[in-house]
Amino acid sequence: MRWHRVEGTGELREFLELPGRLHDRRYVPTPHQTIRRWYREGVELYLLRDGGRVIGRTTLHTDAAFDAELGRERQLFGLTEFEKDSGAALFEEIVARAHRVGRGGVFGPVALLPNQAGGVITSGFAERGFIDSAWNPAHYPSEYETFGFVRRFESDTWMCPVTADPDTVFAGAELGPGVRLHRGSRRRFAAQLPILREMLNAAFAQLGYYTEISAAQLAAQTEGLAHLLDESLLLYLTKDDRPIAFVLCVPDISEFLVAVGGDLRLRNQIRLLARRARYRREAVLIIKGTVPDEQGNGHMRYLSRELLRNLRAGGYRTLRSTYVEHTNPGSAHHFRAMGGHPLHGYTFYEKDLT
Repeated sequence: MRWHRVEGTGELREFLELPGRLHDRRYVPTPHQTIRRWYREGVELYLLRDGGRVIGRTTLHTDAAFDAELGRERQLFGLTEFEKDSGAALFEEIVARAHRVGRGGVFGPVALLPNQAGGVITSGFAERGFIDSAWNPAHYPSEYETFGFVRRFESDTWMCPVTADPDTVFAGAELGPGVRLHRGSRRRFAAQLPILREMLNAAFAQLGYYTEISAAQLAAQTEGLAHLLDESLLLYLTKDDRPIAFVLCVPDISEFLVAVGGDLRLRNQIRLLARRARYRREAVLIIKGTVPDEQGNGHMRYLSRELLRNLRAGGYRTLRSTYVEHTNPGSAHHFRAMGGHPLHGYTFYEKDLT
């Protein structure tokens, strides 16, 4: 087997094309434009070959802020895909890199951090993936764990029908004194991003995997989102003009991403914009949160009611949510109230090398 760093457009194309060869339509690819941007920015991409055939891929990178959050230095890896029974060979190369650069362990898959994307599903393999979430075949968890990886930040993704009556499910949810509801705006989305970032960093700072998102990182993660935004699905609250809670959902364009193989070059972006109305049947909850000193005051219950009301009014049938840690039952409670259920078991993996 041969392990090497991606060099040049031909090898980059092989990196991008591997998941399409390994997986069926349950897998939703990371947009190729995102991976190409990381490549241009110097993120190291690697391929594993058996003869000439590519059988595995991964990124290798580090992040000082994540090391500080964990309290130990870790070699990070992500966008990690491999043929059945090839995981160990790929993991050996990741571990060898960690030893060479003096890292005490490895952590992943993350793209490029846990609060951005990544992870491995551990159940629910028959259910398709969706944007900003993982899908992989059933042999992935066993290959990680046979190699000695242990699960970290175990979670579930969720799936909810949009059928319940909002005023019944979230009865009694009202705004307190000085609290106002705001909606997203395609026209003013750039101006709303700093407000979301302020709440996001405050709400998630206490989580063990979360590292503060910079303005540049958030702008990159939300690039192009304004054009697809359903303004009724971005909601936030202010109290005496201070942002205190938010929820961000987007139309689920997973079907389109699969159809174009992750290729969101300009012509496909134009096709997507022209067809965006057909992707208003299902939605994905990307993230929600309340700043710490306002938690427990019913703000998320109120936002959940208004979100459900707007989903129903917009003709959506289903809401999926990105992963919610098992240690955060309060967040999952709102999904259960809507009649939802866990969709995929979800985890990250860590292997200590000391």
